[in-house]
Amino acid sequence: MNNVHADAAASSRAECVIEVSSKRILSGRNQTQPLPMASTTKVLTACIILEDCDIDKVIKIPAEGVGIEGSSVYLKANEEFSIRDLLYGLMLRSGNDCAVTLALHHSGSIEKFARVMNERAAAMGAEDSYFANPHGLPHPKHHTTARDLAVIAAHAMENPAFCEIVSTKYYEPRGYYNKNKMLANYDGAIGVKTGFTMEAGRCLVTSAERGGMKLVSVVLNSPKMYERSAQLLDTAFENYHMTTLCNREIAIDKCRCLYDFIYPLTAAEEEKIVILTDLVSPLPTIAGEFAGQMKIMLENNLLFSQNLYIME
Repeated sequence: MNNVHADAAASSRAECVIEVSSKRILSGRNQTQPLPMASTTKVLTACIILEDCDIDKVIKIPAEGVGIEGSSVYLKANEEFSIRDLLYGLMLRSGNDCAVTLALHHSGSIEKFARVMNERAAAMGAEDSYFANPHGLPHPKHHTTARDLAVIAAHAMENPAFCEIVSTKYYEPRGYYNKNKMLANYDGAIGVKTGFTMEAGRCLVTSAERGGMKLVSVVLNSPKMYERSAQLLDTAFENYHMTTLCNREIAIDKCRCLYDFIYPLTAAEEEKIVILTDLVSPLPTIAGEFAGQMKIMLENNLLFSQNLYIME
């Protein structure tokens, strides 16, 4: 580790790396410590809007969405914007005015939208987060953890529309340039969001894809957030690779499974994988009948299980 990376590691308050499809945590430090997260909050805001709203709908900017402190795209009352345009302003320019406008459109008030944020975050598996607003400006209760934010961002990165927005370097219809320097400077980077307040420090959520593996890294309160994120991602890409552990096209004891299972593993872990089968006796003779169950174990940990059926 060079001095730049060493300094970044020492000053990064919390961090986490997750693989998107499996939600496996690949690395972390202080990953469950509650911390403010500034504008990385907007990852959840965008995710909710994309899941719940017609993004091609054109809306008028309410007076309450104008003049919000901090970063802004300088919306004006009664201007007409599509929700799509507002999402690009939210994620590329970190527009707090976009965040408020979208929250009001969705729920009618900031308080109601915050309740939706907390419900949706919990459903995604965020265990120790509280959202008080859609933009991340300082609030005594507003916090997340590096792990929770990684889980939320991994969920968001499974949405193609979200991926399209956060990977865009320049949104021509509105002239928005993306503030996220990782898109230009890190091989394979495809998003997602920067954040900064004096309270939260520099925060960065990054997603990158190489060799069929899509990762999300989170650093909170990290003065050298770009350098540290690059190191975390490099280490994960070097140590892990996606491994197919069961394939529905390949027979298992004259049986087949219905689902493929692909999981991020190190080379050492791959050697410790054990696949167990528990078959009924006698085996059925009719194709498609239930034949038993398979389990995929890593040492004593169950990674995956599914039913087996007689081959066609």
